Amino acid sequence: MSTAKGAHEQAYTPDQPGDDEFSDRSENDVHSSATLDEPRGGQLPNPAGAKIEDLVETALLAAAMTAEDIRHVAFGMHKGGYSPEHVDAALERLEDAFAARERDLAALIGGEQSWMADAESAADVLVARLSRPPGHRFARTSVLAVGYKRVDVDRLANKLTRYFHDGRELTVDEVRTAVFRPERGGYQETQVDRVLDSVVDVMLAVR
Repeated sequence: MSTAKGAHEQAYTPDQPGDDEFSDRSENDVHSSATLDEPRGGQLPNPAGAKIEDLVETALLAAAMTAEDIRHVAFGMHKGGYSPEHVDAALERLEDAFAARERDLAALIGGEQSWMADAESAADVLVARLSRPPGHRFARTSVLAVGYKRVDVDRLANKLTRYFHDGRELTVDEVRTAVFRPERGGYQETQVDRVLDSVVDVMLAVR
């Protein structure tokens, strides 16, 4: 059995100094597969022949959303609605496109060097977290609560550390689609998800 990111919600108990930097998010912040028949905020028109991605982009642009907002967007499931797999794929492509626009705008305003310096600073914070000893990289749930299996998260953390330190090949999709098994007393899920969101932000920033 496997558990996708954000599938469980537990109380947050910091176990390391500075853990509040990656504290809990609200449930609405967690991305989930969805259809687009009934998006939050009203009915989305579906003209004949329109592509899912075109419809999604129209709605997101109208809402002035950011790449991070797109990563966390969620829609209600509806019988006869759009395929969740296709919608998720469209959202991922749109997140990439929005991140590129944000990077170009930031570079235009503050300069490319400033943008890269910010990305490097964020990467340093992430590496410090991911380089902690195995089993102690994130806050843990109580022994009676279910969290992410520590060995699974630590395995991905090792890959990410090598990515940042040594330039090991790793794609954004590998981080986005990471799946961790459930474990009592495991890592606190929303904290892990928040760190992985930050990893995605940095990876998109330096593309």
